[in-house]
Amino acid sequence: MADPHQLFDDTSSAQSQGYGAQRGPSSLGYPAASTSPQAAFLDDPVSNMAMAYGSSLAAQGKELVDKNIDRFIPITKLKYYFAVDTLYVGKKLGLLFFPYLHQDWEVQYQQDTPVAPRFDVNAPDLYIPAMAFITYVLVAGLALGTQDRFSPDLLGLQASSALAWLTLEVLAILLSLYLVTVNTDLTTIDLVAFLGYKYVGMIGGVLMGLLFGKTGYYLVLGWCCVSIFVFMGLGKSITIC
Repeated sequence: MADPHQLFDDTSSAQSQGYGAQRGPSSLGYPAASTSPQAAFLDDPVSNMAMAYGSSLAAQGKELVDKNIDRFIPITKLKYYFAVDTLYVGKKLGLLFFPYLHQDWEVQYQQDTPVAPRFDVNAPDLYIPAMAFITYVLVAGLALGTQDRFSPDLLGLQASSALAWLTLEVLAILLSLYLVTVNTDLTTIDLVAFLGYKYVGMIGGVLMGLLFGKTGYYLVLGWCCVSIFVFMGLGKSITIC
């Protein structure tokens, strides 16, 4: 089994070996070329020193940029929330629609660190909320098109409205937790992830409304509302003490 602390699979070595095997002079059937002007340039000590100095400057610049970005945007933390795979996404979508069948809601830890989402279906992620948000805006545009009310401006209005409501929900929960002085392990990013899961049910409701009219819309939307209520109640309660 892969290391739970490893967020993504490392395929760089396999790719480099395959690339070398395909691109090597001997594998193509051509003899190795004699020393070219480019090779002579690379063998020059001055050029080697310049290349090394340039690489050092590039590494220092990348490190400086990463440090400044992390001050405002926690890139390292965000990588954890996007460490998903196809199997995790399928299980998570099933959990969102049928949370009643799930028994173990505990988030898995290893050495006081939560494992990557692709190893634990209970772990929050931002991949599904982000994709669901974009899909919801597009599906809403499709629904408006079937009613002959579509315009590009409405897509932007729909996206900004959904984003504004999500921001208000996060701020309201943070304020509530502060006022009642509740200790919790939930971070702001966790709240965004949990609240973003509701777009999955909203997409299902709009699609069923397009296919089966108002009856299908209200039935599916009602089911998804109850499901997300159960999911949020059981999924977040384990992190509040």
